[in-house]
Amino acid sequence: MGALNAFSHSAGAQGIVNSGLISSLVWKLQTEEEHIQQIILDTLAPCLQEDATEALDSYAVPRLKEKLLSENPQIRSKASRALIAISIPLEGKNQVWQNNVIPILVELLSDTEEEVQANAAGALMHAAVTTEGKYAALDADAITPLLELLCSTVTTKVCLNAIKALTMLAEAPEGRKLLHSHVPTFRLFQLHKNEAIQRAAEVAIKVIEWKP
Repeated sequence: MGALNAFSHSAGAQGIVNSGLISSLVWKLQTEEEHIQQIILDTLAPCLQEDATEALDSYAVPRLKEKLLSENPQIRSKASRALIAISIPLEGKNQVWQNNVIPILVELLSDTEEEVQANAAGALMHAAVTTEGKYAALDADAITPLLELLCSTVTTKVCLNAIKALTMLAEAPEGRKLLHSHVPTFRLFQLHKNEAIQRAAEVAIKVIEWKP
């Protein structure tokens, strides 16, 4: 496995994808010790950004779902980061919804680790692009913990991902209705020192205030 770690750094994500190693890595997530699982998850995330096809065909989403429930915060963080990458393509979004991962991501918004919170919000943001994903998140009451993240002292990454996830949920009429009274919160973020957060807040307000 040490060879894999060295290979992952030298060959790069595209090399690993081209070598057809993804299904083997996904399988090893079930059998290796925790410190090796962390290496595998770190290796998988950039590979999934390159091409998630082999991972999606190898039942990676259910395997990552299991790791979200780990007692090890590093594994929860790295698994949720990998889920961000795997949920970029449409098939990934669909599998995240079909495998009932969204309620677990909503629970992780209240995790003790900020990195887990940020990655869970990021994965929700991607999963909620589809109609099924939006309503799965709304059914899991994702809006409440996402708003709580905005009202607490959070990192830029947590804040940005939470605003973008809420924007996705505001595209559903039910989400817009729930978020309408919170527009003043988003207006505060228009004054944030970070330009990306300012822009995200501006988009969120437009979506929330949109009238059909």
